[in-house]
Amino acid sequence: MEQLSGEFLVLGLIWYLVFLFSTTCHEASHALVAKLGGDPTAFHGGQVTLNPAPHVSREPFGMVLVPIISYALGGGMIGWASAPYDPYWQQRYPRRAAWMSLAGPGANFALAIIAAVGIHIGMAAGVFQAPASATFQHVTEVVDPETAAGLMKFAASVLSILFFENILLGTFNLLPVPPLDGCTGITVFMSETAALRFLGFIRQPGFQMIGIMAAWLVFNELFDPIFTLALNTLYPGAHYR
Repeated sequence: MEQLSGEFLVLGLIWYLVFLFSTTCHEASHALVAKLGGDPTAFHGGQVTLNPAPHVSREPFGMVLVPIISYALGGGMIGWASAPYDPYWQQRYPRRAAWMSLAGPGANFALAIIAAVGIHIGMAAGVFQAPASATFQHVTEVVDPETAAGLMKFAASVLSILFFENILLGTFNLLPVPPLDGCTGITVFMSETAALRFLGFIRQPGFQMIGIMAAWLVFNELFDPIFTLALNTLYPGAHYR
C-alpha cells in the first residue's frame, strides 16, 4: 500500500482521468467502427461517445473500483471496459469484426502519439526535458523542477501518464489470446472461412480464463522491451526503470 500524501492523491487523480479518457476512447472506437461496419448495437447503447458515463455504467467495477484499488496498492492503474456487439454480425462479416477489434488498440496508440507530440512541443519550447531514467509516471520532466509553474508540472505528469498508459493498454489488448482484441484482430489476415473456424474454436468454455492467465504471465516480459523501444523513439538512448 502506497503512503497517502497530497502528491500521491493528486497524481492518483491524474492517473484516473487519463485512464478514464483512454479507456473511453478505446471503447468508443470499437463502437464507432462496428457502427460503420453495419453493427449498431453499441451505438444504440450510447457508446459511440467520448462521454465516459455510458462506459462506466456498463462496467463500473472495471472502470471505477479496480483502477482506484490498483493505484492505491501499487501506484499504477489497471481496469477494463467493454462494448457490446452482435455475434451474428461477426459471423456474417468476420473481417469487419476484426477491424472493429483493432480499432480500440489503434485509438490507444493514437493517444500515445499525441502525447509524444505534446512532449516534443514542450521540449522545443524549452519547457520539458528527458528524465535521466524514465518511469511509468515520469516520461518527461520540466526543465527546472524548483521554479517550474504548477501548470507545467501538471502538463508533464499528464503527458507522461498518457504516453505510458496508452502504450500499455494498446499493447496488452493486442495480445492474440481470448478475450483480448488481438485474438479477434488477427483474423483480418485470414480468409473468411478460416476466420469463422478460428472464432468458433476460441469461444469454447474456459478459453477466456486461460487466455487472461496466459496474458498476465507473459505480458511483463513483453512490455519492458516494447516500452523501451517506444522511449527510444521519443528520446534516443533513453532507459526505463
